[in-house]
Amino acid sequence: MKILSIGNSFSNSVQRYLPQMCTSLGLSLQLGAASFGGCELRRHWSYVKAEENDPDCRIYAGGASKLRDILANGDWDLVTIQQASRESWREESYEPYAANLIAYVKQYAPQCEIIVQQTWAYRADAPQLQPDSEWQINQLQMQQKLRAAYKKLAASHGLRVIPCGDAVQLARENEEAPFSNYDPNMLLFLRWPDLPPQSGDVVGACYWQKDAVSGELSIVRDLTHLNCRGQYLQAAVWCAFIYGLNAEDIRFVPEELGDSDAAFLRRMAQRAVEPLSHTKEGGH
Repeated sequence: MKILSIGNSFSNSVQRYLPQMCTSLGLSLQLGAASFGGCELRRHWSYVKAEENDPDCRIYAGGASKLRDILANGDWDLVTIQQASRESWREESYEPYAANLIAYVKQYAPQCEIIVQQTWAYRADAPQLQPDSEWQINQLQMQQKLRAAYKKLAASHGLRVIPCGDAVQLARENEEAPFSNYDPNMLLFLRWPDLPPQSGDVVGACYWQKDAVSGELSIVRDLTHLNCRGQYLQAAVWCAFIYGLNAEDIRFVPEELGDSDAAFLRRMAQRAVEPLSHTKEGGH
């Protein structure tokens, strides 16, 4: 199985555990990435146009290749696309860029199936999801809006959806001790090595980082990307979806996760992939 992701960091994160997960199951897998951090569908299409308009322009593969050559020469089975997370909840941001990109992939890799990876809502303490933010939406609203936007995209083009965002939401709803937001003023009074609360979610990580100029430590909050729990969940969703297996049959567990937590995440992955109602469990 050869899979190319035309995406961004939200697709790159599957690379952490999916190869090991597939190896443990005796499955063959080769992952390729045509990705840029935070890259929207609009920007991907602008890169394609730039490459097509200039014979010497090569933007993908670190400036070493054109996307059309990556597509044509890769013998890909699957190509995934997705919207950048900050635009994912804005339905109007998808087209015409998605349609153009889909047609381009079909032109240069006609043998592959194009699949949409559904991304996820940010952690509840993300500044964009606070009541006074420009977005004026909360976490659940972000999830509902992006889910609807991806569903419309997939339906318009007859594509399947890898339900990673659904899996993230299921995990949040079924956590034994779910993440609870905190007063951001807390950050002003924390001293190393203390960090704000961050357990109970598959998204987000906080850490101390030294400023290269001042030499002082400060807390960095990544409230958008999957942490190791989320990356494991994402890999399990991909594995179950792509290979048609039951995620609960996966036995690979990385050292970073406890066995019972990994089992919970595999269960959430399977529920996302199955056409089941998303009702709350009685904890895990």
